[in-house]
Amino acid sequence: MRTLCLALLTLVACGDDAGRGVDSDGGGVTQQTGIVTMPGLTGMSETGGEGGSAATEGAPTSGGAGESGTGADPSSGLKFDLPATPDAGMMMADPGCTKVDLLFVIDSSGSMLDEQQTLVASFPEFVAAMQAQLADTESYHVGVTTSDAYPFNEAQCVLDGALVTQTGGEGASGKSCLPFTTGKRWMDETEDLGSKFGCAGQVGTSGDGNERPMYTMLRAVNPELNAAGACNDGFIRADALLVVVVITDEEDDHEMSACGQLAQPGSPGEPLDWYNGLVFAKGGVETNIVVLSLIGPVDPQCPALDKCNGGINGAELSSRISQFTEMFTYGSVGQICAPSYKQFFADAISVIDNACDNFMPPG
Repeated sequence: MRTLCLALLTLVACGDDAGRGVDSDGGGVTQQTGIVTMPGLTGMSETGGEGGSAATEGAPTSGGAGESGTGADPSSGLKFDLPATPDAGMMMADPGCTKVDLLFVIDSSGSMLDEQQTLVASFPEFVAAMQAQLADTESYHVGVTTSDAYPFNEAQCVLDGALVTQTGGEGASGKSCLPFTTGKRWMDETEDLGSKFGCAGQVGTSGDGNERPMYTMLRAVNPELNAAGACNDGFIRADALLVVVVITDEEDDHEMSACGQLAQPGSPGEPLDWYNGLVFAKGGVETNIVVLSLIGPVDPQCPALDKCNGGINGAELSSRISQFTEMFTYGSVGQICAPSYKQFFADAISVIDNACDNFMPPG
């Protein structure tokens, strides 16, 4: 009888794997790949022909549930000791971001001289504080684009979203900012960033009155413009936290000018389109983006901007850009008409720090 019982136990313990979530090929868990579709923004090429939607392959999702730390034959009630399932909570902590890509989108239209000067004055302290706070971050890319196709760039890079390397026109630094130590058209942490940003950030006030900062922002991070040999070659990195700073005293809309003389269509799309476009550029991970917008906020409002006469120290109410910014987990809106941006940037350091701590590496 004892021999029979042992034989039965052996059959139960060593029999097939039915009921334990093992597939027919002997693997552990069935795998299936999902496809994530991210809405794109229409009119995203220089000719307005690119757009629609794009798809990227997502991470595999698990199927075939049924395994646990203790094996059992449900028909017999017998339990057998199996190796314990590793504790998922014992995984190594993510170190956060080790790289930051910092893109400034600066309005270059006629009413922006004071604001550009205030930005340049506030920049060195902002970057120094960010570098001090993000102790584990080793690499920074810093680039400037404008609210139009900047006409003072090299001829091949007079494109929406191309990074600024030389300036011209009224109120500009009026010089070439090259060479950068990177050998590219963007700066990094090895530069004298205060001096180099003072050159590139003072873009002047001779830009197009039809500001389209949301469009130039999306073009600046587009893979096409960041490809090898392109104007922004290597600027945007998949494994870096993206920090976008938008500075404009105008709304990005599809309205006529306040004087009723000039149609200003602004950027194509709506705030949700801009949001989806920027998230898509970062692999669909919204929390890997920080958006800081110095604009005419909804509350409290800046003094009104007299667009007919080029008013100073005012700003048009920018509810659409504000809406776009506040869609992000790490989005902050500040007053462009503030006498200094140092407090706004000081407050932004903690936002960037939180985003860096929660950075999700690609893949």
